[in-house]
Amino acid sequence: MKSTSYEVPRPPRWENAVLVGHAARDRGHLERSLDELALLADTAGARVVGRLVQRRGTIHAATFVGRGKLDELKALVEARDAEVVIFDDDLSPAQVRNLENETQRKVIDRSELILDIFARRARTRESRLQVELAQLEYTLPRLAGMWRHLERQAGGIGTRGPGETQLETDRRLVRERIARLKAALEAVERERETQRQRRRREFRAALVGYTNAGKSTLFNALTRAGVFVEDRLFATLDSTTRQMVSPEREIVLLTDTVGFIRKLPHHLVASFHSTLVEAVEADLLVHLIDAADPDFRRQIAAVDDVLDRLLTEPRPPRLLVFNKRDRLDDEQVAALRAEFEGCHVVSARSGDELASLRLELFRRSSERRVARAS
Repeated sequence: MKSTSYEVPRPPRWENAVLVGHAARDRGHLERSLDELALLADTAGARVVGRLVQRRGTIHAATFVGRGKLDELKALVEARDAEVVIFDDDLSPAQVRNLENETQRKVIDRSELILDIFARRARTRESRLQVELAQLEYTLPRLAGMWRHLERQAGGIGTRGPGETQLETDRRLVRERIARLKAALEAVERERETQRQRRRREFRAALVGYTNAGKSTLFNALTRAGVFVEDRLFATLDSTTRQMVSPEREIVLLTDTVGFIRKLPHHLVASFHSTLVEAVEADLLVHLIDAADPDFRRQIAAVDDVLDRLLTEPRPPRLLVFNKRDRLDDEQVAALRAEFEGCHVVSARSGDELASLRLELFRRSSERRVARAS
């Protein structure tokens, strides 16, 4: 089956970007985090032309970085003709305003960058509603008169209370829009609940993992679903469920979910709750890990952190599956199996060891069916 494809909207031209990070303790971790930020920037349509690292231990309240480092940043954006500065940490509204005044460039933080990517890649009505809700909840505390156009959309007479300031009007309009989005998502959630009621008779496994770990590739390999696959972060935002059927007619419902990432904006986690319910209600979480990434242990911790925010007791069991076996030697595979007892080491691309993983999923489905019958 051919892979389902769609055209991801791209900006009319690439923007030159400078990345800024803060190294409190682990400088090696900062470099890996900036590498990931560069991939996010690439996904959003930015070309990274420079990096700057603040190595002092304290954060400057007004501009995040100190005076000397700020002067370096101004010189760097001028020398590299950068149009946007992207910080690896969240910034306060005042910090953004001060940095933009100093650099005369657009300044965004990691959360805003991720929200921009989600907005560009949202395809279904549900994911568009979820992304818009997350963006508005992120923006609401940062409002400083930036939503004047909303007042015009709302109409003139009767839209403002006596003595209401422009900022108060903007905040009220955003809150009203948030309420409407939440109501629309509640309606979508009721529709999804009807679908889940029909599925609860079957064994349900949800693919979870760090973004770009290969979940959609594995999903296609196991189910022949043909969902969109791209070697970029957050290629898939919408959950997709397909059947796996064994020769003995054992059925597993497998769901591909949105990828996680470090410092995932909490507004996104909340907004995508209806999508992530597929993981919350699964009988088994198949946690896919990029075994070829030297930072995979931190990625495991980041996924666990998001799942811990979502899951309630009793929590579904987790099956660790290490992907990209074709990039590992036999010694590395043996080390993974020794460290993570009961894990599977597969290659979604080449198909190595997928038969063993299928058997494991059908075995667990059969065990649940027998347990329910007894």
